[in-house]
Amino acid sequence: MLSSVLDQVFRRESGRVLATLIRQLGDFDAAEDALQDACTKALEAWPRDGIPDNPAAWLTTVARRRSIDLARRRKAAPAAAATLSAVPAPAPGDDPAAESGIGDDRLRLLFTCCHPALNRPARVGLALRTLGGLSTREIARAFVEPEPTTAQRLVRAKAKIREAGIPYEVPGPDDLPARLAAVLEVVYLVFNEGYAATEAESFLRPDLCREAIRLGRLLVELMPGEPEARGLLALMLLHDARRPARVRDGELVPLEEQDRTRWDREAIREGTAVLDAALPVRRPGPYQIQAAVAALHCAAATAAATDWPQIAALYRALLRYTPTPVVELNAAVACAMAGGIDPGLGWIAAIEARGELAGYHLLPAAKADLLRRAGRPEEAAAEYRKALELVTAPAERRYLLRRLAGLDPAGPG
Repeated sequence: MLSSVLDQVFRRESGRVLATLIRQLGDFDAAEDALQDACTKALEAWPRDGIPDNPAAWLTTVARRRSIDLARRRKAAPAAAATLSAVPAPAPGDDPAAESGIGDDRLRLLFTCCHPALNRPARVGLALRTLGGLSTREIARAFVEPEPTTAQRLVRAKAKIREAGIPYEVPGPDDLPARLAAVLEVVYLVFNEGYAATEAESFLRPDLCREAIRLGRLLVELMPGEPEARGLLALMLLHDARRPARVRDGELVPLEEQDRTRWDREAIREGTAVLDAALPVRRPGPYQIQAAVAALHCAAATAAATDWPQIAALYRALLRYTPTPVVELNAAVACAMAGGIDPGLGWIAAIEARGELAGYHLLPAAKADLLRRAGRPEEAAAEYRKALELVTAPAERRYLLRRLAGLDPAGPG
């Protein structure tokens, strides 16, 4: 029971605690080791003393003290130990996770990870690991790549930051644009992991969604003239507005079956207003386009009223900015829903033939759904089985099994 509580605390607080530790220690690996040691100490102390009122502050303080002790014992970095000793420990009532505007530790960490000296996969992967607290497996899923490849990239990225002396800071105004694309990508990937968790039993991780939206607000404050920052914030708000209806009794509910009265109308109004504020700048981009798609879904009173032709047109526009196989798959599905299931299936077949999404469960899942709609149950069942071989999230697995059982009373075989 306690290990489960600690896991929840770690999931919720690790990004903010780790950001504080990296600022204090100046080293990614040392901060991660210190946090892990603090978690071990928590398993020893909390059963005896009870869970503290502020678990994040407890973990931060214990991790900091542990890192000072190690530095002193090894005598390998006396200067570092002296520096650490000079940093005041949090007072009992202090919250190291408290927001501090643009000086926010997590925002600093985000920009540190997204330094131009690191290549794009390294920037994004390291930020997801440290800021979002995502596992190597979860990051590999985001990149659609093997886990060992992700692990090696993370090791190299941390070494590069250490060796190059990359500062832990929010860069000046002139340097912000060079990092914006990577920063926005990381925030959205953190949100996506909260919106559809790779391994969590509950499927949803609201803590990550809230953290990504919080960072999105800070980015709009930091860069008010950047329409894509507003586009990303609008996109996250509009997606998150549907979260209350996405799971019922622990089971995943697809968009067309959701109870739309449970959608957060205030979040929809805010997201739409944020998007409307971005459009007059007349610098369209992928996040604004995706937010427009989300807004169309939110505006439909029923699933049947969804403006699929407009959504299909938006996805074709998105492909010009983001010509990735995942976006292309979404465009193919939108094309099918706009009135051409056979052309949509043909497009998916072309994507499948290229092999770029060979390990991506949503490709056979999307294909199965279209085949089901087309009244081809045997072919749909075969695709659902392919998706089941690839899916990792328990809630998604149960959803696919239900769909399969609805086609084939004999079960998944």
